[in-house]
Amino acid sequence: MPQELVSALCLVAVLEGLLLFAAPRVWRQTMEQLLQRPDQALRRFGLVVLGLGLAALWLVRQG
Repeated sequence: MPQELVSALCLVAVLEGLLLFAAPRVWRQTMEQLLQRPDQALRRFGLVVLGLGLAALWLVRQG
């Protein structure tokens, strides 16, 4: 695996851990709310987040 990909995955783990450490109750409430959503709504949300992430990555790589 390329070093940049592994570094990015490690950063994701750090951010996830930070959220769980700093606000576990909010994290749990958010996950409970997500479980109530229909699959199609989660797919749309995932597509939006994916698109925003790709756009941000592209912008960062251009600079």
